[in-house]
Amino acid sequence: MDYSQLVQSPLFRGISSDEIEKVLTGTSKKFRKYKAGEFIAFSGEPVSSLMIVLYGVVKGEMVDYSGRVIKIEDIPAPGALASAFLFGSRTFFPVNVVAISDTELMIIEKSDFLKLLMNNDRILGNFLDMISNRSQFLSEKIKFLNFRTIKGKLAQYILHQTMNGRLSFNLGMTQADLADYFAVARPSIARALKELEDEGLIEASGKVINVLDRKSLAQLISD
Repeated sequence: MDYSQLVQSPLFRGISSDEIEKVLTGTSKKFRKYKAGEFIAFSGEPVSSLMIVLYGVVKGEMVDYSGRVIKIEDIPAPGALASAFLFGSRTFFPVNVVAISDTELMIIEKSDFLKLLMNNDRILGNFLDMISNRSQFLSEKIKFLNFRTIKGKLAQYILHQTMNGRLSFNLGMTQADLADYFAVARPSIARALKELEDEGLIEASGKVINVLDRKSLAQLISD
């Protein structure tokens, strides 16, 4: 195994590939491969191990009562799956996990991972950061899904991306990606972006979004 690919993993942040190899050599682990489109886990299944994407990309998605599929996020290598649900009283996958491309996972059982955390302060600190970041991400995601209007969802997203006095940002994703992120149809995203621009709230130049009227964007959130 090439341990250098794990250097970029949030779990091993600040740890050299040699040290990662040393730590993991003494830890029981398994490897599992999935084809593109194959389900890795289903919502409601127990989370009994830490799963790290070694290569490939997977996605988390929900299916509502009408059968509509809502993509929560993409998780590329070397991200971890359901890390915030490994410990606690409800240790179940909150979403379906599907391989977008051919994927390989490294799997460490919970008991072995717990020993790893107890024996390495750096990894423990990184793991706590990971699950805190996951909680913050899910909190923001809930906000987006709760807004009734697409313009409200976009306004929240834009304001979040331009915190701390920033006036512009690079969208970093296509309109199709945004549509998946907000669980709406792609034409609706294009229409809402154009309306925000026509109303003088933003200016879009390619993927660069300039904020022109923060007060009016904030009003869309509170409406």
